[in-house]
Amino acid sequence: MTDITIPARKPARPHFSSGPCAKPPGYSPDKLATESLGRSHRAKIGKSRLQYCIDLMREVLGLPETHRIGIVPGSDTGAFEMAMWTMLGQRGVTTLAWESFGEGWVTDAVKQLKLDPTVLRADYGQLPDLSRVDWSNDVLFTWNGTTSGVRVPDGDWIADDREGLSFADATSAVFAYDIPWDKIDVATFSWQKVLGGEGGHGVLILGPRAVERLEGYTPSWPLPKVFRLVSKGKLAEGVFKGETINTPSMLAVEDAIFALEWARSLGGLEGLRARCDANAAALDRIVSERDWLGHLATDPASRSKTSVCLTVEGADADFIKKFAAVLEKQDAAYDIAGYRDAPAGLRIWCGATVETADIEALGPWLDYAWAVTKAS
Repeated sequence: MTDITIPARKPARPHFSSGPCAKPPGYSPDKLATESLGRSHRAKIGKSRLQYCIDLMREVLGLPETHRIGIVPGSDTGAFEMAMWTMLGQRGVTTLAWESFGEGWVTDAVKQLKLDPTVLRADYGQLPDLSRVDWSNDVLFTWNGTTSGVRVPDGDWIADDREGLSFADATSAVFAYDIPWDKIDVATFSWQKVLGGEGGHGVLILGPRAVERLEGYTPSWPLPKVFRLVSKGKLAEGVFKGETINTPSMLAVEDAIFALEWARSLGGLEGLRARCDANAAALDRIVSERDWLGHLATDPASRSKTSVCLTVEGADADFIKKFAAVLEKQDAAYDIAGYRDAPAGLRIWCGATVETADIEALGPWLDYAWAVTKAS
């Protein structure tokens, strides 16, 4: 152990967690606007800041006016549950699962909503055969599998003439990929991923076909108040104008506004994508230079550029726990152990709020942790 050289340079910000993720560069709580804090979210200032946040999301994402944006409770999970419980049941359902969150939607569809869906699965690191998807059904999928490092390569596999709705859990994908919004009827995410925002709030995006479903179909099961998007047969439009269903944290909203204004200063989505691409490329170079590291997602076309999952030669869960602890003790990298349900390995966030220089500085520290852990 005494012969193992400690690297000379540490990442300036060792925050590589896949959620909540690193704050934007230059972030500080004292830079947040505070006029809305301590005020009602239904007061003029509260509603105006919520609407401003929605407007910024639309601008940065390049989201067309055909799609509505609502801030809802429960992070991405709450937003996706809301979509499932309010819109499914009218027709058949197909669920795609290649990681833990996709499996969660399968569980809800089968055990809670009792829909008897068609389930297309793949092992961690792989994608299901997307050509087998029946678009007469409603289709549920994760655009970017946070816990497997596998994403859909594009939206070409989504039928233009689909009869069912496309439901995309896009929490690790928005602000990182060019999502074809004409292919998406429902999308959900939270601020805590690529924007580095706070948890607890979800975002629900509805295309016109999803609105038509909500206004023309009533599920057979009861809906809790926080899921109700329709009033007297019409979409509750206020939800998509900053009139949230329940009380939001205005501090979290201001935090998201800071990140969105930062994203706008980069040139919006194009600037965010460029940072993600550079980070993923830097990590890929690190992997390619080490024979003990590999990508869990073996196909580059479906490999995540945000939540990058790595294999470690001969590692089990105990080895990875010790490996991550070595780095945390040295303040060189935080929270890089793979997800608990995934194969033992590392998971390194490469989203836009991470600096490429910090990814590059991580390489020698991975070598250090590898040597220390093997010697222990």
